[in-house]
Amino acid sequence: MSPYILATLLFGLGLGTTITFASSHWLLAWMGLEMNTLAIIPLMAQNHHPRAVEATTKYFLTQATAAAMLLFASTTNAWLTGQWSIEQMTHPLPTTMIIVALALKIGLAPVHAWLPEVLQGLDLTTGLILSTWQKLAPFALLLQIHPTNPTILIALGLASTLVGGWGGLNQTQLRKILAYSSIAHLGWMILVLQFSPSLTLLTLLTYFIMTFSTFLVFKLNKATNINALATSWAKAPALTSLTPLILLSLGGLPPLTGFMPKWLILQELSKQDLAPVATLAALSALLSLYFYLRLSYAMALTMSPNNLTGTTSWRLPSLQSTLPLATSIVATLLLLPLTPAVSAMLTL
Repeated sequence: MSPYILATLLFGLGLGTTITFASSHWLLAWMGLEMNTLAIIPLMAQNHHPRAVEATTKYFLTQATAAAMLLFASTTNAWLTGQWSIEQMTHPLPTTMIIVALALKIGLAPVHAWLPEVLQGLDLTTGLILSTWQKLAPFALLLQIHPTNPTILIALGLASTLVGGWGGLNQTQLRKILAYSSIAHLGWMILVLQFSPSLTLLTLLTYFIMTFSTFLVFKLNKATNINALATSWAKAPALTSLTPLILLSLGGLPPLTGFMPKWLILQELSKQDLAPVATLAALSALLSLYFYLRLSYAMALTMSPNNLTGTTSWRLPSLQSTLPLATSIVATLLLLPLTPAVSAMLTL
């Protein structure tokens, strides 16, 4: 792809998200989301591979459905209450419809089925944009809505943590595993959204850092399935020893960064007298932890002579810059000691 076209598309992505961030009117927010969708579609289809084209078509259809539902719900809200402002959502019907539309946009269960299929058809760089940047605009809208019925967010959050855990158990494709990991993390964010929006933002930020590290590791190793990951020790031994720690941070194990948001979310849910919800969420994290451990086992504990049945690929030098990866790995592994400072900032 020409660098000028790429720059234009990335500018469109940034502009769409910024418009949604800055908007207080539903039509402007919808326009930003549409610009976002239209800017990423050429990036997704740039490989001209049938799988990429199929993934792009699926993504376009789901995003168009969600955008149409959002527009319909905001028009209904204007009809019922006379308000177009995002902050003025008072009627339960359009509020619920908008929450479902935004859940479809980011891939929350039970409207998550498109996400693993779409991510599987993309290359790792576009998959990274889809898993991180594309979540920002819908989250900015979710943070501004005050749902009249809090049960819907808890139901969506619990369903997502459970589906994200169960769905990834049987997968061998890394991109599908990362898609289910994304669904589970989004579930944690949605659970605590109405009680502590700042905590949701913290969880989103740590998820971005950890996902960025994971995608860059897979990209450096040119790995798309577990067998390719198992032979990565020959290419980058130092990185192979760090990757299990990155994966366990994604799973939320102490003393790694990923433990911080889960710890604070469970604490917040307990404060809100939602101990059963907190218990279910914590148990669903064990499901996710299982498939992260599976990847860690394949990567670090199957070195020669106990390797998996996979042919070792050519050890060609990678042209990828390792500075972003090094920075994100440090953030992925070592931010837990900052928890007291973070929790103090959250209570301000």
